[in-house]
Order: sequence, then structure tokens, then C-alpha cells
Amino acid sequence: MATFLTAALYKFVELPDFADLKAPLIDCCNKNNVKGTILLATEGINGTISGSSEGVRAVLEFLRSDRRFADLVHKESFSQKAPFYRLKIRLKREIVTMGVPDINPSLMAGKYVKPDEWNKLLDDPDVVVVDVRNDFEVSMGTFSGAINPKTKSFSDLPEWVQQEKALRDKPKVAMFCTGGIRCEKSTAFLRSQGFNEVYHLEGGILKYLETVPEAESRWEGECFVFDERVSVVHDLKPGNYELCRGCRQPISEENRASEFFVLGVSCPHCHDSKTETKKQALSERQRQIEFAKRRNQPHIGARYDAKEKPDGGID
Repeated sequence: MATFLTAALYKFVELPDFADLKAPLIDCCNKNNVKGTILLATEGINGTISGSSEGVRAVLEFLRSDRRFADLVHKESFSQKAPFYRLKIRLKREIVTMGVPDINPSLMAGKYVKPDEWNKLLDDPDVVVVDVRNDFEVSMGTFSGAINPKTKSFSDLPEWVQQEKALRDKPKVAMFCTGGIRCEKSTAFLRSQGFNEVYHLEGGILKYLETVPEAESRWEGECFVFDERVSVVHDLKPGNYELCRGCRQPISEENRASEFFVLGVSCPHCHDSKTETKKQALSERQRQIEFAKRRNQPHIGARYDAKEKPDGGID
């Protein structure tokens, strides 16, 4: 069975010609049979790509040949299942959508905290710890004691910051997210609002799970990722969640045991919101997928990508 390398990457850097980068990047990915999602904007690049080790490294080398990406950092993980079935390269206003102008993370982001120093920061009584991911992500796993802003999208965070009194109860604020990109922007926003001591987990939850021994870990649960793995645990091994193909929400083993779970059609999250016509259409799609599988043929209905979220869809 083929092994797929997945590389998550981002960099805040001025790209006034970002639109011109799309076509050659598509060509490079196609040439190397690399799939995934990459966002380009004037503020930088954000993406997750997957393919053979040789193919992914060729794309990374191509990116780093541009001096602006020469120091591009990426995180790696391996899986037996293809995390993506398509290539999407999109031009955006922001590579992670906050909707606040004049925020420059490359100049204003908070202080980086290495994963092996994060536990020490969690124990600091002068620190307020905030999970800046969306509510459904936090429900799957988080660090013990972290505040959940209960946001539906990243663009909701600025309003929460303006109203949340707990942020002002202690002199330090520490933030974390999946891969680091939302933290860079959120800590930059906090600094623009007058917060002085602001920290964030370098490399995000993924780097923490990759490098901190499980016996020493403060992480509880699983970490949602925006690809076909759905969630990961320590050592970035695939977790136990799957996607409901009817609503694109992550579903647990408990959800799959529900009477409302129908493979490819519905789950407890969406069962009551679908019409019978929609359910019948999804049932037919699932039937076609299973038929194609039995014949060892690809089926367009099985070509799912991670759903693009309002905040840009990848972290």
C-alpha cells in the first residue's frame, strides 16, 4: 500500500504578485502528482499538500526557490490513506480570514514558545490560555484549562477579545491553534489592542503532538485537521474521527453508533435538517461509490476535499 507524505505550511510575507504564483504552482503540483489546498494572498501563503515523498519535496523545493519562501517551515506526517483527492490553489484576500485591516503578523505576532516549553507556560499562574480554534474543533480536544471562545469562525475572534474580561485578569495571554497560523494573527491582533505579554505555541498543536512525549503531554482528546485524516493524536497518528459525507462534520465512534448515522447520508448533527429528497440523492451517491469500490474503480462521488471554512479552511 502506498504511503502518503502530508506537509502543512504557511508563511506571512508580502506577496504583491501572489496571483502570478498560481499557474506555475499548479504546474509544479500536477507534474509531481501532489494534491491538497494552497491559499495565496498579499499577506503570504497557507497550505497543506500530500503525495509521494519525492513529489511533495519537489513542490517544497520549488516554493523555496523563491527567495521570499527560502526559510519556509513545514510540518510532516505520513498516512496510508490519501489525505486529498484534488488540487485546489485559491487566491484570497487573507490566507486566514480575520477581517481586521492593518494586522501584520510578520511584524506584530506574539512571542513564540517551543513545544517543549509549553507545559511550563501552562503552569504559570499569571497566564490566561486561549484556544483560538473554532468551537467544533475545541470539542474534539484541547489543553486542560484553556478558554474556549466558542467561535464559529476565526473572524468572530476579534469581537470576543473586545468583550472577554478573563483576558484582562492576568498579565500574560498564551494562545494556540492547529498549526500556528491563527495564533500568529490572533496574537498580532491582541498586541494591536494594547496587550503587552502575548505568547503562542510555535508550530501549533501539531508540532506539540509530534515532539512532546505522550507521557508528558497536557493535550486531551484529538486534533481536527482539514483533510481526509479528519483528526490526529500523538505522533500525528490518524485519530478515530471520520467525516459525515452528508454534512462534512467530524463524527466520533459514538456518533457512528447512533440510529441517525447512515453511511454517506446523515449523522446525529444533520439527520433532522435534510429533506427526504436530499437523503435519497445521498443514498444513491453512496450506492454508486460502493459499486465503484467493488469494481476497483474511482468514483467522482468519492473525491472529497476538506471543506473550506469561512476562515480559509486550513490552519
